[in-house]
Amino acid sequence: MTDPAEPTSQFYTRWARLYDLLAVRTPGIGRLRRAAVDRLAPRPGETVVEMGCGTGANLPLLRDRVGPEGRVLGVDVSPGVLRIAAARIDRAAWENVGVLRGDGAQPPLDADAVDAVFASLVVGMFDNPARVVEQWTDLAGSGGRLGLLDLARSSRPWARPLNGLFRRFVTIANPQSVRRSTAPPTTLDHRVAAAHRRLHERCSDADTERRALGFARVSGGTVD
Repeated sequence: MTDPAEPTSQFYTRWARLYDLLAVRTPGIGRLRRAAVDRLAPRPGETVVEMGCGTGANLPLLRDRVGPEGRVLGVDVSPGVLRIAAARIDRAAWENVGVLRGDGAQPPLDADAVDAVFASLVVGMFDNPARVVEQWTDLAGSGGRLGLLDLARSSRPWARPLNGLFRRFVTIANPQSVRRSTAPPTTLDHRVAAAHRRLHERCSDADTERRALGFARVSGGTVD
């Protein structure tokens, strides 16, 4: 039986080094990541799971928040990006940070050990992102927290001329699950909207902030 996540795994393994440069060096991306982690608000001593951790760009931010007494676990389906994330952890000598190969749509984790779930630039890869977010809220459990950071086309009038450039970026920079559609930006827009809407449905005190001229959505909340 063919693994539906395999094309995504192969795509990000093939482009792992370039993806790491984009994840770390893209202008403004650091501010977006910090804003998303602030919205998640991990506390010292907690266990945070990042779904689709990629090369580990968010791991230092999450580890700083939970401290040496907490735990951070990154989950990703692509072995190529996980190797880079593991090397980043080794260089920092973090004993409480680790990575695990797994599909974010089917998290191989024990819900009793998770305080918060975080995902950045991931939900657009799932055919049914609302269902995936539902699983993540189940994993965090009542009183746990969920945070999302995603990019989609901007609806702000002064930013709309840039949507053409964003379309090219989406077409090139995403795996087959997005590119195979006849309208990749529309597919991404719908998936991101569905995921963030489900977060609002499942979380109390949920809030979404638009940043980066409206192209970035940062959401977070406490699971009911």
